[in-house]
Amino acid sequence: MEIIGTGIDIVEVKRLKQSVKRWGDLFLSRVFTDKEIAYAKSKRFSYEHLAGRFAAKEAVIKAAGSAEFAFKDIEITNNQSGKPIVKLTKADKKYKISLSISHIKDYAVASAIITKKG
Repeated sequence: MEIIGTGIDIVEVKRLKQSVKRWGDLFLSRVFTDKEIAYAKSKRFSYEHLAGRFAAKEAVIKAAGSAEFAFKDIEITNNQSGKPIVKLTKADKKYKISLSISHIKDYAVASAIITKKG
C-alpha cells in the first residue's frame, strides 16, 4: 500500500457560520453536495457538521497534493456505523482514502490519508 499523501485541516465553526449567513445557498452549493447539506441540516449542531465536512474536503485536497479535486468533486458521507467516508466524482477507482473528523463547539478538524488501491 503506497501512501500518496496525508492532509489535515482545522476550521473555526464561527467563520463557516458567518460565510453561510453572508452568502447563504450560494456558498453552500459551491462547497457542499445536496446530500452533505441535507445531512448537516438534519443535525442539531448543523454548523459543526458543515465545518467538519469542510475540513475533511480541505484535508483530502491537501493529501492529494495538487489541484486535482474541487470541493464538489469530494462528497463526505457516513457508513452504517457512522464512520466518515469519502466519495470522489473523479479518480475514485485510483485511490483509497482514510478519513477522520472531529468537532466541538468552536472547531472542527479532519485528517485524510490517500493510498493507491491495489
